[in-house]
Amino acid sequence: MTQSLGQKLRAAREAKGLTISEVAEQTRISPMYIESIERDDYKPLPGGIFNKGFVRSFARCVGFDEHEALADYKQIEAQFRPEGEELLGKYTPEVLTDDRAAQSSLPTILFAGLIIALFSGGILLLINYIQRGNELPSAPGPQTAANDSNSQLLPTTTRPDIPTMQTAKIEFRSETEPISLSATADGKTSIDVIPPGGTKSFEPRESLRLSYSKSLTSSARLFLNGKPIELPAAPSNPMRTAIEIQIDSRNIGKIWERGKYEFEPVASTTPTATAKPAPTASSPSPETSPAASPSPRQTPKPTATPQKTASPSPPAANVNRSLTGKPDVKPSPN
Repeated sequence: MTQSLGQKLRAAREAKGLTISEVAEQTRISPMYIESIERDDYKPLPGGIFNKGFVRSFARCVGFDEHEALADYKQIEAQFRPEGEELLGKYTPEVLTDDRAAQSSLPTILFAGLIIALFSGGILLLINYIQRGNELPSAPGPQTAANDSNSQLLPTTTRPDIPTMQTAKIEFRSETEPISLSATADGKTSIDVIPPGGTKSFEPRESLRLSYSKSLTSSARLFLNGKPIELPAAPSNPMRTAIEIQIDSRNIGKIWERGKYEFEPVASTTPTATAKPAPTASSPSPETSPAASPSPRQTPKPTATPQKTASPSPPAANVNRSLTGKPDVKPSPN
């Protein structure tokens, strides 16, 4: 069963997560006219070229093909337009004087002014940063050496292409299936269901933590400042059912350069066995006390006593000691 133009525009609006008031604020069309278009009831509309303009603006706002929308409207217009009716209908000022649209214009103007101020401030900061990089102090020495040192320092210090947490815009998109996304940006947690083709944008200044089911990995897409970032195919912990990633100032540069998100390796905390020193010969074994008796192999050898030098005997006699201990003196032969 084919859908009507109003059903197509309504489905496109809901897919982008916009309300009728938000579409009216962006297109400057009365919310009553938008509801009539979604109901395929064009009688309340002014008619003529204004209806075509409303349909074109509505389709452009919700991301629907403008040419297809106008072609469908021509078929509808041929059915309800009486014969001989002019294409130019009466224009009523209700479109520009709707109370709700007039009340909602002030926040839009304030928001636009804030964006312009932030954009101008960012340009001034970038210019100031580049000028400071060009004025880096050079080391004392010849002028040529100073110029060479400055030329080597500039490419490494000025890298405006690498985003930081202050300039990062992160987008999470679902391709084919609805994804329940849990996000914690700068300490604030939110849970959203991203429809197929829908996008959720974040602009954190400190950190961003995203969590979604690992069964929906094939449908999840991540973009960093418009650059596609490859997401991990499995959680860091195989026992978990959700993939959790965190982007902060420590890893945003690596993610940008690699073009993909990789989990950091976890250091092992398994205690290692401490090797015991081998007993040395000088240190006694724990099983042997110092008072233990030596083994047969370790029997101490008797130390040699110093020999006394015998005094020379008198030439006239030989001295022999008897059992009594008195020397016997015999006359020596002449």
